[in-house]
Amino acid sequence: MPTWRTMVLTGVLATLPCLGGATPPSVSPQGKEEAKHLDRLPAMTPHGVHVDRSGRKERGKASVYAHHFVNRKMANGRRLNPNSNVAASKSLPLGTVAEVTNLENGRKSTVRVEDRGPYVDGRIVDLTPKVAGQLGLKEPSVTPVEVRPITVPQLDGAVKLGAGAADASPQEVRQAMEVTKALAGLKVTETAKR
Repeated sequence: MPTWRTMVLTGVLATLPCLGGATPPSVSPQGKEEAKHLDRLPAMTPHGVHVDRSGRKERGKASVYAHHFVNRKMANGRRLNPNSNVAASKSLPLGTVAEVTNLENGRKSTVRVEDRGPYVDGRIVDLTPKVAGQLGLKEPSVTPVEVRPITVPQLDGAVKLGAGAADASPQEVRQAMEVTKALAGLKVTETAKR
């Protein structure tokens, strides 16, 4: 039986342009061990507008995109669809696939980072109304969340596994890698532990 993450990632893949029939990459034991190490580290609270490619989990507040952002261009040039699993982050690289957990009720959703923001102190992620609904967020509330990157694009063109990959199935990780590859235009080879 597919998990909720597999179903969400399948939905994410369905909304992307054709991947050209590329074979999903393998998940190396080193990549999975690095993900487990990152998951054991305490969550950090991002400060400022620094892009973090480490794959560490983050804690802070989540908000919901305001209605006037619907159909506006996001940082990656695509238009915001309120019925997609898109998120905005100041600190995660564009193309990151991450698991967001509502710390008040434990509900989770998988998102892809395609935009920058929110530019309000203490907030680490902006979510579409669809994702907010999946997490049980009420508009215009601000809710404490944990963001666990599953895959993170790197500057050298590789894809690194993040803390969220620690308990993801190999299929979920491969799907997340394909999404990151498609969004960031990268080759899919995991980075080694740095």
